[in-house]
Amino acid sequence: MKNSGKYENNLNVIGPLLREKRKEKKLSFEQLSNKLLLLGINIPVTCLHRIENNQRTVRDYELCAISIALDIDIQDLLAPFINNLKNSEKI
Repeated sequence: MKNSGKYENNLNVIGPLLREKRKEKKLSFEQLSNKLLLLGINIPVTCLHRIENNQRTVRDYELCAISIALDIDIQDLLAPFINNLKNSEKI
């Protein structure tokens, strides 16, 4: 199996859920980017867009900051991925 740095052809596992949570909080890309910047994490608007579209990886510290900026638990962002792994039972 070739490891291309992707999971199911995506560069991250939080993209669609990030979009959903950002919209639930009624935050624009710019507002979320500004909140992240206040936490000391620079993720420009274009990068947030790419994350939501699974075209950019997410670093661990970015994941932490995103969860804080959105006021949600990291587990909530990762839950669909974790459940998918648990249900695969390939181990």
